[in-house]
Amino acid sequence: MIVTDVQFEELSTSYGPMRVHVIKPVAAGKYPAVIFYSEIFQITGPIRRTAAMLAGHGYIVAMPEVYHEFEPAGTVLAYDQAGSDRGNKWKYEKELASYDADTRAILDHLKVREDCTGQIGALGICLGGHLSFRAAMEPEVRGTVCFYGTDIAQGSLGKGKQDNSLARAAEIKGELLMIWGRQDPHIPLEARRKVLARLDELNLKYAWHEVNGAHAFMRDEGPRYDPELALHLYREMLDFFHRRLGSGDC
Repeated sequence: MIVTDVQFEELSTSYGPMRVHVIKPVAAGKYPAVIFYSEIFQITGPIRRTAAMLAGHGYIVAMPEVYHEFEPAGTVLAYDQAGSDRGNKWKYEKELASYDADTRAILDHLKVREDCTGQIGALGICLGGHLSFRAAMEPEVRGTVCFYGTDIAQGSLGKGKQDNSLARAAEIKGELLMIWGRQDPHIPLEARRKVLARLDELNLKYAWHEVNGAHAFMRDEGPRYDPELALHLYREMLDFFHRRLGSGDC
């Protein structure tokens, strides 16, 4: 499907205004929606291209600027050491409650959109993989895809580095698709096994994929990009969302 250019929504949160980038099909009708959480660099070219690909399969894709408290609207951090340092600084200075408030604001927006079927999922990459995991705790989220979500096993997201994501995993009612790179130094084997054990302990509904990829192997810029893996896993993602959210007016 042909998709729109990026549109912007400014949503109010208890931690200030937040810009949300929205891409959706051009054709009139109702579509399921996916909240797409970015890496620490915010809405970069690779994130926008992934969003357009997903939207072109019949979804409203909403991408929040996760560091709206700290950066001017529209800020994109570079894929270099300075950008990485700045993104990681904000990741650990942002209040955990603010991450959750962002999710709540987007869900409330999507539920009242006339072009949304009301079926909502979540998707995230890197930092976003953790944020999508937390979004799965919201009752409206029917399906969640997490690409190599950082800090879940360590419980270190947000200010104070003491998140409760694994403790709150019991609140997840929808289905999860968890995807990891075996050569990812940020999420070693013991960390992945800790998350897996918790999902099994809770008897959650999930699929689990570990592939031979380094961190950021899905990103279509940089030396770690693996196009073959990315294509395969995007198909897994699309099949998952079609099954969990439906196809709207495609």
